[in-house]
Amino acid sequence: MTSIPVIDFSKLYGEERAQTLVQISKGCEEWGFFQLVNHGIPVELLERVKKVGGECFKSEREEVFNKSRAVNLLNEFVESNKNGKVENVDWEDVFLLTDDNHNQWPSNTPQFKETMKEYRSEVKKLAERVMEVMDENLGLSKGYIKKAFNNNNNGAFFGTKVSHYPPCPHPEKVNGLRAHTDAGGVILLFQDDQVDGLQILKDGQWIDVPPIPNAIVINTGDQIEVLSNGKYKSVWHRVLSKPDGNRRSIASFYNPSLKATISPAPELLLVEEKKVDQLIATYPTFVFGNYMNVYNEQKFLPKEPRFQAVAAI
Repeated sequence: MTSIPVIDFSKLYGEERAQTLVQISKGCEEWGFFQLVNHGIPVELLERVKKVGGECFKSEREEVFNKSRAVNLLNEFVESNKNGKVENVDWEDVFLLTDDNHNQWPSNTPQFKETMKEYRSEVKKLAERVMEVMDENLGLSKGYIKKAFNNNNNGAFFGTKVSHYPPCPHPEKVNGLRAHTDAGGVILLFQDDQVDGLQILKDGQWIDVPPIPNAIVINTGDQIEVLSNGKYKSVWHRVLSKPDGNRRSIASFYNPSLKATISPAPELLLVEEKKVDQLIATYPTFVFGNYMNVYNEQKFLPKEPRFQAVAAI
């Protein structure tokens, strides 16, 4: 059974640097997903994240989820004996943390805010190290991707989606999270140690992303696909709902500023055959905010029309 790459990030700083660069390059080019171990985020901090995440769901989120649209729609669907799956809903409890002051921090979970601020600081630094490796592997100048996302210091967007996928009484009738690609740049996922459910689409087959305690799962979003002119692809992925276990999923997104202009890096443009002086960009140039407007309407639809739609704006 083929499984996604697991890479020891600490070897990037030792004698096995060259081999590790190749592993990450293959992870980006051939998979769009890979898992990092020994990534530098302290295990003690990750253990605290697990603790406050679990406590937050139990004390502040579970009761709300049990009255949610997803639960109500599934109950109605089952009672009416319908075939297939409930559409346009995910079996997911989720809230977003960002860098601004508008976060609705959980108020009844001790140390949640302090722990998650510390975690977000660490995972953001890891994201920037990963982007520098992508720069190097793509032959771009150090800091190219970060600079492109920050749009002349307007500030890249760094958000963290705190999700739980509770046990589902009818997992065959509802998605945990519908299949999609991620709109943004680099995504860093701290997933559950034990409960699986995340899958990626590779060569027409859905492949599990197995839980590895304290690993960070990396995947590339649509904007990395554009910047790399298609050398790195954003990959379809989904979450299955499960009858047992409450799956934790804490996904952090290093995305461009909404004002950033995104286009293929000039160094990665293709030379049209027999016309050496004519360079070809496989993807359009666009403002990321415009792309997000399209994405929000088409998240669960094929991604190619999204690029076409934003090119027409």
